Amino acid sequence: MERRREAALTGGTAGRRLTSIDGGGDEGPGGPAGPPEGPGTVRRLPTERRTSAEPPAAPDQARLWHVVLSVAGPVTPLTELRAGLERLAHDHSFFLTARYAADHAEIRYWEQARDLHDAAAIALRLWGEHKATAKLPPWEIVGLEVVDRATYHKRVAEGFAGPPPQLGGVHPY
Repeated sequence: MERRREAALTGGTAGRRLTSIDGGGDEGPGGPAGPPEGPGTVRRLPTERRTSAEPPAAPDQARLWHVVLSVAGPVTPLTELRAGLERLAHDHSFFLTARYAADHAEIRYWEQARDLHDAAAIALRLWGEHKATAKLPPWEIVGLEVVDRATYHKRVAEGFAGPPPQLGGVHPY
């Protein structure tokens, strides 16, 4: 209920003005100039100006981030690597897909985090935290890309950075 109400207030407010019914309180030194208002008088409230470049997101709410994590290391048998990546996919929610070869892999998934810093920190811990439980090889992270949901969808719509040819699951390169 709260999200719907916030979305209704933030979306398309550029041409609208907020109004309030005066409760008869003292305006103080910062009050409106002009004729005094009586009870029940409608007065205009100042509206917050926002440029179209700023996203209308609350800072404390979690957002979705698209993550591409690249890892590499010594050659590992493909059957062991595939089994480890499938266990990781099972353990990690929002997992999209993984591509792998004997000495490197790429994992794509969605991460829910408050901001980019949190999403990147979680992504950088993913491989190490799941290394033992998913029986992943002792590889290191060699690349990381984290973009917000809007940027990801814009890239896909423009034909850039689209999803891999086989969406979902664990596949060889």
